[in-house]
Amino acid sequence: MKIILAQGNPGPKYQHTRHNIGFMALDAFAEKKHISFSNKPKFHAEIAEFSHKGQKVLLVKPLTFYNETGLAARALSDFYKINIATDLLVIHDELALPFGIVRTRLKGSDAGNNGVKSLNAHLGQDYARIRVGIFNSLHTQTNDVDFVLSTFSPEEKVMFSDIFSHIEHFIEKFLENNFEPTSRSLSLS
Repeated sequence: MKIILAQGNPGPKYQHTRHNIGFMALDAFAEKKHISFSNKPKFHAEIAEFSHKGQKVLLVKPLTFYNETGLAARALSDFYKINIATDLLVIHDELALPFGIVRTRLKGSDAGNNGVKSLNAHLGQDYARIRVGIFNSLHTQTNDVDFVLSTFSPEEKVMFSDIFSHIEHFIEKFLENNFEPTSRSLSLS
């Protein structure tokens, strides 16, 4: 079994914010798989399920808000008794990376990301990640909280398809047990 968990905030108010690029990527992936999410209060999440080569896969969007995603991850990992190091993939925005950069890691610290801090507190640091860069020059004009809760520029939105395609590639690698640290770069034209 594999669990792919995206970080983000529930509700229409946050739907198109930088903090929710993980949710947006997972929605795009679910749409390609022709599956839909349903609310699972027991797991504090919306979950879509499919099978990959006979293996159950859950796509998870926690409803706990970004800074408490560890609660949903812990509930799922305890219930399904997964191996965190091999069976969990987290997709999250990364303020330390420029917009258009997608990087993968096998484990690591929170680097100041409160959602990752929650996951690490509940699960430890040994789980795979897809880090999606959201930084741009506008960040210098505002604080971190306001920036991550802001929406994307029209120029950035044009790049979503390519970014989500890279994320899909990494998800497929994870499902094939062939996930490794790497980086992909896109640039605004």
